[in-house]
Amino acid sequence: MRQFVQHLKDGDTVEETYLVADKQLRANRNGNLYLQLDLHDRTGTINARLWNAGEHLFRSFEVGDFLNVKGKVQLFQGALQMILNYIERVPAEKVDIADFLPHTEHDVSKLLERLRGLVMKIANPHLRALLECFLMDDDFVNRFCRAPAGIRNHHAYIGGLLEHVVNLLETADRIAPLYPDLDRDLLAAGIFLHDIGKVRELTYERHFAYSDEGQLIGHLVIGVEMLNEKVAKVSDLTGEPFPEELLLRLKHMILSHHGTYEFGSPKLPMTPEAIALHHLDNLDAKVHAFVRDIREDRNPQSSWTPFNQATQRKLYKGPANGEVPLYTVPDNEADV
Repeated sequence: MRQFVQHLKDGDTVEETYLVADKQLRANRNGNLYLQLDLHDRTGTINARLWNAGEHLFRSFEVGDFLNVKGKVQLFQGALQMILNYIERVPAEKVDIADFLPHTEHDVSKLLERLRGLVMKIANPHLRALLECFLMDDDFVNRFCRAPAGIRNHHAYIGGLLEHVVNLLETADRIAPLYPDLDRDLLAAGIFLHDIGKVRELTYERHFAYSDEGQLIGHLVIGVEMLNEKVAKVSDLTGEPFPEELLLRLKHMILSHHGTYEFGSPKLPMTPEAIALHHLDNLDAKVHAFVRDIREDRNPQSSWTPFNQATQRKLYKGPANGEVPLYTVPDNEADV
């Protein structure tokens, strides 16, 4: 039986194949070199170390390769890590890729069907035609249904982007009546479009990483480029040019949805729909990340997760050692 990352526990002896998500060659206090790896499968990632490793071994494999490893799991500073004594590169054709790419728990075909249904609720003919241009593009739809929403931070699995967008559209559909001054159609279109650039920013065939285009340009600019390409085709459906002011608002929503300059937005949100998109996006991403970190923590002896550098905090899981928690996360609950 495969030793998945999520099933590993303190003291386990491991002999298994994992994907290399990250690798570094470091020196300890005495100047001796060691390998630090992030080993990954579809259930999670574990940090691993191999002492007394040199440059030759470091260069014998790359990030994205598969390694057969032998070692032992131990608890260190509240988190599990693997101490290795053997590694060997495994050819990709000898592994089952399904063991290494996490997938959404939802039925992708049903998510796509729901997405199409929500798009059809848009009354504005220009906006609906624009989104239909995307949904008629089979290559885009295939990539949109497979892409993760992120590499580590949120919805980092196959189908994650589609799940994230559908969840935002569902949320907006519920709260829009509370904010009658919001343009519901514009908000829905902005939600659909805000992360479309990720289908090109990220790579997700063997492992999740940034493409060259993603590193050099990023999904905000890529998204605006993709929007411009599709806008040129909308008139074929509507018989009239796409309104310039409406296009400007959509571009602004894509470019400002990160909310602040420090998080990569070249512009701050300056319309009601843009600020609504930013906060809905942030809510979905942060709640998902918190739930994931609590679920994936494998130290039952602590009421807290290890310190997370990304969020700059620990998360409270509830009482440890078998006590009744204040709340539980059902096994069949959705990720968001």
